[in-house]
Amino acid sequence: MNWLDQVKFDSAGLIPAIAQDAQSRRILMVAWMNRESLEETHASGIAVYWSRSRQSLWRKGESSGHTQKIKNIRLDCDSDVILLEVEQIGGIACHTGRESCFYRKLEQSGDEPAWVSIDPVLKDPELIYK
Repeated sequence: MNWLDQVKFDSAGLIPAIAQDAQSRRILMVAWMNRESLEETHASGIAVYWSRSRQSLWRKGESSGHTQKIKNIRLDCDSDVILLEVEQIGGIACHTGRESCFYRKLEQSGDEPAWVSIDPVLKDPELIYK
């Protein structure tokens, strides 16, 4: 059986993909892949995702230069989630100019919990996406 045939894509033909820094093990981002993007990721060694908003392939870093070099591709026990262990080029995975898209933490603030940004912006997004 072809390795791609063992992947359980959802009814829209997509599978969630978690990008994790191969060295620090920090989760950088979550995106979606279809069969074509997963196949191209494997063949090229560079992360390629499926943009649900644009309905097209999204080659990570094509406009920012912050590509993700693939170190390993893993499939979870149910075959319905992909884990990409990557080397994040430039140290920025998030379009906000941060290392990770998971830069907000839920903290108690008085009587109400609030989302607090805990990671610094490493580069102004306007300088990244000219």
